[in-house]
Amino acid sequence: MENSILIAAFYKFVPLPDCRELRQRLLERCLATAVRGTILLAPEGINATIAGERPSVEAVVSYLRDDPRLADLMVKESFHDSIPFGRMKVRLKREIVALKAPGVDPAKCVGDYIEPKDWNRHIVQDDVLLIDARNNYEVRMGSFPGARNPGTDSFHEIARYLADELDPNEHQRVAMFCTGGIRCEKATAFLLDRGFKEVCHLRGGILNYLEKIKPDESLWQGECFVFDERVSLDHGLQKGCIRICDDCKSVVKVTDEECLQCGSVNFL
Repeated sequence: MENSILIAAFYKFVPLPDCRELRQRLLERCLATAVRGTILLAPEGINATIAGERPSVEAVVSYLRDDPRLADLMVKESFHDSIPFGRMKVRLKREIVALKAPGVDPAKCVGDYIEPKDWNRHIVQDDVLLIDARNNYEVRMGSFPGARNPGTDSFHEIARYLADELDPNEHQRVAMFCTGGIRCEKATAFLLDRGFKEVCHLRGGILNYLEKIKPDESLWQGECFVFDERVSLDHGLQKGCIRICDDCKSVVKVTDEECLQCGSVNFL
């Protein structure tokens, strides 16, 4: 059946000192329900994208919500005609999203959330500095007009960019966005720790915006990269038509037989 597979993305910054013990129980639960995807666990929280039949995915989410620390776990849903993951992985990490900036704790301090319906009128204000918190190959697929690209290849590189290029006295209003919101949780917390006063980010990230905002009202340009076999999504969270060169990470259109940048025919 078309689009019968539920893809659930969720994260939460919350102390999980027992993440090592949680890992095996969670992996067993996922395998028992035939769910596939990736779940990252760290002392600072959980970050996951899983896929399967709705009853199976909901069983895993329900299992997690039985833990009082995860009872309010928010899940972003999208759909596909097959499971876009080859297997189920539950991994232990130092961070659920690696900024490598000790002391930054989004569970204690994070930027203000801007709802998708309010995002357009916020980012067009002249005194708002808009920053795309994603990596270069993601930005090349699509972004909001006027957004600064930090030029990173890995997320942790954004810490140096924010420290070197932004000044809390000069940049008094900063807005950030990323795919699902998790990277902005870390990045806005980093800015607040450095003395920035008015820092905000798009609630639920680009995916929430593409789901909630109609195409004729949208400021988004292009498609949004996702970390699974779908590669990119468009408005309504429908599978896009862009691929990524597996060799040089350039954007490749479905009509291209080879990468225009390096000539490779290996695409993601």
